[in-house]
Amino acid sequence: MDPKKVGDFIRQKIGFLDEESSQSRAMCAKLRRAIGKPPGSVPDIWEITLQGAQDEWQSRNDKPSYAEWAIHTTLTLYALHRQGKTGSMNKEGFTFANAIAELVRKDDNKIDAIRRRFNAVATATEFTELSHHARGIIQLLKAEDLHMDYPRFAQDLVIYQYPGGSDRIRLRWGEDFYRALDKKTGKEDE
Repeated sequence: MDPKKVGDFIRQKIGFLDEESSQSRAMCAKLRRAIGKPPGSVPDIWEITLQGAQDEWQSRNDKPSYAEWAIHTTLTLYALHRQGKTGSMNKEGFTFANAIAELVRKDDNKIDAIRRRFNAVATATEFTELSHHARGIIQLLKAEDLHMDYPRFAQDLVIYQYPGGSDRIRLRWGEDFYRALDKKTGKEDE
């Protein structure tokens, strides 16, 4: 399974969700109601989470595939992030960890609390736990009107689920966070 194709799929779906139409607003509301539920368990969102998905992404053993978990989680969290906002909350190239570093930049007195939440996401041992903790981060980003790269986030979520993938993603998120934080505080080694 190619995580980049999952990212491309998310980009396309976000394009629809970002439309200022009654259909896109209704779909966002349905997606928000599906937060924390397993992929496929909410028929109201199949149209956006399953339509157009590649055959290779589909479950073969009565459990959602890695792609299905990543798509469901990413789109439901995006709908939460976009609630009450105009315009896209997606910003290409601005990773999950970059967005969290930006939260710290906005109020460095909250660095310990934000870092604890970030660590809870990064050290989650199960995907559902990661999803739960990511929801809290997304709510903070929403409150501060900060954007992030959702297609990249979906790719990270696919990779995270593979054996050894969580370590790769943790490392990348840590590097992104501290690189962005160092740039904002002028502590760059160059």
